[in-house]
Amino acid sequence: MSGTLYGVGVGPGDPELMTLKAVRLIRESTCIAAPGKDAREAVAYKIAVQAVPELREKKLLSVYMSMSHDRATREACHREGIRMLEEILDAGENIVFLTLGDPTVYSTFSYLQKHIEEDGYPTALVSGITSFCAAAARLNRPLSLWQESLHIIPAQHRLDERLDMEGTCILMKSGKKMDQVKRILRESKKDVFMVENCGMDTEKIYIGVDEIPDDAGYYSLIIAKDPERAHD
Repeated sequence: MSGTLYGVGVGPGDPELMTLKAVRLIRESTCIAAPGKDAREAVAYKIAVQAVPELREKKLLSVYMSMSHDRATREACHREGIRMLEEILDAGENIVFLTLGDPTVYSTFSYLQKHIEEDGYPTALVSGITSFCAAAARLNRPLSLWQESLHIIPAQHRLDERLDMEGTCILMKSGKKMDQVKRILRESKKDVFMVENCGMDTEKIYIGVDEIPDDAGYYSLIIAKDPERAHD
């Protein structure tokens, strides 16, 4: 029997937001994988090790996931990662693959999971608190009320669109092109809030478009809401 590959969400940054199930699986697994050339430098690892100190003593597997725009380069990285994972699964070991936030939301783990399943190995996902839910809680504000819609948008890929939909917009992955994102936000006339590095020691909160710096970091999440009004 082969082992199972688990994609385990560790939340956005605060180790106290990790689920009991995530902590249990990390403790029970002999092999822990994380994205990057050095698993110990992965943000997900640095979060998890605070909640599970014994993680330092476990076998670690570094799975480099290229972010190149060249498809061949990305696929070559995926194939190498798949080879390493399947070698361990063939030995009957389970693997916990640490993912930032939740493994079902824009997670690089999804690419590995698809191919691993196609090769006949079992996989499972363990949900983690998403960055946008954690950011809303940090701001002490609801994301949506009554009949309001909630839109999750990968900002850097949608810079040619307007935020003219009703409800709350979550802009993820906006740090690299923040100047363009801010222009779209101003045009939307929405109330804007941003949390950078939510739950981490370097966390910063910005209220309004004008407060947001053009050089904001990669882990910058924006919540853009319709101006507050009474609800029936």
